[in-house]
Amino acid sequence: MNDTAGARLSAAAISARIDRLPATRTIWTYVVLLGFGMFFELYDLLFTAYVAPSLVKSGVLTAQTRGLFGATGVASFIAALFTGLFIGTILCGFLADRYGRRAIFTWSLLWYSAANIMVALQTDAFGLNLWRLVSGIGLGVEIITIGAYLSELAPKGMRGRAFAVNQAIGFVCVPVASFLAFTLVPAAPFGIEGWRWVVLIGALAAPVVVFLRRGLPESPRWLAKVGRLAEADRVLSTIEARVEAEYGKPLPPPGPEEQISPASSFMDLWIPGVRGRVILMSVFNIFQTIGFYGFSNWVPSLLVKQGITISTSLGYTTVIALAAPVGPLIGFFLGDRFERKWIIVAAAGLILVCGLVFGQTREAALIIAMGVALTLGNNIMSYSFHAYQQELFPTGIRARAAGFVYSWSRLSVIFSSFIIAFILGTFGAFGVFVFIAAAMAIVMATIGLFGPRTTNLALEKIAR
Repeated sequence: MNDTAGARLSAAAISARIDRLPATRTIWTYVVLLGFGMFFELYDLLFTAYVAPSLVKSGVLTAQTRGLFGATGVASFIAALFTGLFIGTILCGFLADRYGRRAIFTWSLLWYSAANIMVALQTDAFGLNLWRLVSGIGLGVEIITIGAYLSELAPKGMRGRAFAVNQAIGFVCVPVASFLAFTLVPAAPFGIEGWRWVVLIGALAAPVVVFLRRGLPESPRWLAKVGRLAEADRVLSTIEARVEAEYGKPLPPPGPEEQISPASSFMDLWIPGVRGRVILMSVFNIFQTIGFYGFSNWVPSLLVKQGITISTSLGYTTVIALAAPVGPLIGFFLGDRFERKWIIVAAAGLILVCGLVFGQTREAALIIAMGVALTLGNNIMSYSFHAYQQELFPTGIRARAAGFVYSWSRLSVIFSSFIIAFILGTFGAFGVFVFIAAAMAIVMATIGLFGPRTTNLALEKIAR
């Protein structure tokens, strides 16, 4: 390396050195390891739809949500999770900025794994919802931490692909959870209700975390931002040596150094330049989540409302769920070729159209086709906006800012779950999809009109 010692030891130099790294095996290994963390994160987040009918059948939850905010129906179970997610993202998102990406990635994963065990032991709605809320706090911290971690380890030319692969691995959990529910719920192995098995399997994240932690370095960008420059240089030098050996020739020289934002506290979310993005992504998150969770959390219940039996609806959702990892894999080929904001807009448009068709059809082939299209649209939008909202904010407040704006999506699901339960009971499945379509129209207008460009730009340049 030709860098002088002084040039190497600054936050701007550390960022420039990362952004020039080729996408070799070492970099992709970090992406894959974080993808395993995302698998358990999304498994825990998304098994709700597949266990909800079983929870009702077992008597732990009631079939109907009594009153708009009833505490014993499926909506209360969803709301408990997202209350925890709201707390985890808005109040605890700063932890990864203060204590580091690696440590919080580990401890939040252990937190929600332990809470999962308690969820599986519950016999009434109060205990079930209480421990689902506790699990949600850990999940809220984890999803923000993974996003910050990944955006900082990936060079600028592969951030889109890195998030696509990360989420493709994560969304493998959807067909896994659906298949487990399809097989375990009717069987109840050893006399234990199937939904309890589905929840307990998620707790396998705990032993996996030891393996993940050993393979992941701390973020050099974060180390440099908090003043641990010598440690940042040491960690990055190790990464550079491995990448150079795999690359087979000297690494390209670092590009121009971008000015590092001094933002580091909650009040910095409201400075000019950052404030507008906080408002933009808060509005976006309130409405995007109605499309994503309005479908993924409710699809078996929506099908049952359309006159399809529980076992048949779980069969349909198992087939539909096979498409879940495909959306981000499509994104692997789109992520760094097309501007991220327009991918989000196109995916929201797909959800709008296919949702309206899904809500009116009774034909099995069309249900599956529209369900697959909705899943692809939701997951393309998911990988895109997770990358997008991490890119928009400075390193010193990346987790805090992303946590704050993302928390509004959690709050949105708390209330929209009860609204969807009301609409489903009053207007049927088509009414739910009209509600989702309206939310997607707002998403398209918000990002299309006001979202900045981010693709293939240095994080520090985007954050200015």
